Amino acid sequence: MSRANPMRRPNIAFVMSDDHAAHAIGAYGSRINRTPQLDRLADEGALFEAVYCTNSVCAPSRATILTGTYSHLNGVRSIYEDFDYRLPTFPQVLQRKGYATALFGKWHLGEADENLPQGFDDWAIFRGQGEYFDPELITAEGSSHVEGYATDLITDLACDWIAGREPDQPFCLLLHHKAPHRPWEPHPRHADAYPVGTIPEPDTLFDDYETKPTAVKVARMRVSDDLTVTDVKEDVPAELLGEENRVERTRWNYQRYMRDYLGCIQAIDESMGRVLDSLDAAGVAEDTLVIYTSDQGFFLGDHGWYDKRFIYDESLQMPFLARWPRVIAPGTRVARSLTNVDFAATFLDLAGLGPADLPQQQGESFVPLFGDPAAGTGHADSVYYRYWEHDDPSHGAWSHYGVRTATHKLVYYYAAGLGVKGASDKVYPPEWELIDLVNDPQELVNVADDPQYAHVRAELERELARLQRHYNDEPYVG
Repeated sequence: MSRANPMRRPNIAFVMSDDHAAHAIGAYGSRINRTPQLDRLADEGALFEAVYCTNSVCAPSRATILTGTYSHLNGVRSIYEDFDYRLPTFPQVLQRKGYATALFGKWHLGEADENLPQGFDDWAIFRGQGEYFDPELITAEGSSHVEGYATDLITDLACDWIAGREPDQPFCLLLHHKAPHRPWEPHPRHADAYPVGTIPEPDTLFDDYETKPTAVKVARMRVSDDLTVTDVKEDVPAELLGEENRVERTRWNYQRYMRDYLGCIQAIDESMGRVLDSLDAAGVAEDTLVIYTSDQGFFLGDHGWYDKRFIYDESLQMPFLARWPRVIAPGTRVARSLTNVDFAATFLDLAGLGPADLPQQQGESFVPLFGDPAAGTGHADSVYYRYWEHDDPSHGAWSHYGVRTATHKLVYYYAAGLGVKGASDKVYPPEWELIDLVNDPQELVNVADDPQYAHVRAELERELARLQRHYNDEPYVG
């Protein structure tokens, strides 16, 4: 076993997948799959129960993590907007302060010269979303197709980099998986890990949206009808077509969707084990903070949906597992609410740096929580969320913002594109949604107009306005 150097700045190994829902991880109570290596992180370190994204789409979440800012400041409000470095990033700061830095995997923030990764000594990224098999990798020297499976390939690069780096230099490694992003193509070794017909259905698979706003009812993310043959890998049988067969068609699609989605996760789980073994082999495990997260959550048939975008918890929550043997006690559980805006401040704090080193960042370091999950920090118990990619061509989710507390959630569907790239220019009548998370944890009933909740709604409207002022975000005014 390696020995920790108490004077050393810790290494950071930040592993992030794409669209991996927390409820598809064993440590988070998954009923549908097994993730022994990710569970190992939780057992040997900490599981964070309430980490949330601030805009549940791939590129915006990544820009937020890099800069520590909300989408309206970093300029990446939708997947159609590239990262232009109007704001510096935490890897750039760490590199200047003596860290070795590397990035392998998904970037998805633009591929023009001015959008490519900066602040990394070594990097190799997928073109676009990346392909599962034989993907094209872009590096500083150019691009080429590489034979193999994407998850395995970038894990190879990461493990080789750990082994070959300068041993006395602290490092920050970013390993960004493409998986389990659509269209869900597992490696053949995992193709039969979760056979069709064996995967439990979520309780809300047949949510009827009875009390929900129009924005929820019109979204095109239904397992029953919006998955394609590319997604489920075969044509829906003729006898399952038609409105009268919606229930059985939903079940048929769900099993095939989840078979492949969960198969992709198995390779990620194996990758996590390889990274941990590489840190052990390099003798740096004690001095390395290892984090596993996803850029957002995902609907796994919940509310009858796939994809993300909405403020509902299955989409909003990010898994966040952390191991740092020198500091984090095994089996730690952290309940405090955090967001991906806080990541950059935390990484800089680990390196002995502060807000002045990344002046624009809007987050707060949660380093104290690693050693004491009950530590007092400046974090409030409310979380601000804003989805900008209004009525996009593929999913039709309407723009909205809202606040989540430990007990309630208030959402305003303002339903306008506001000129955001990729958003529709159609405008729909705004609507409110209020959810009682204590009595309705599955988020099925909208009580926004219930007189019994009038005082709660008023209080949350004030909190929402406060958070918008705090984060310098403009409320919708029509």
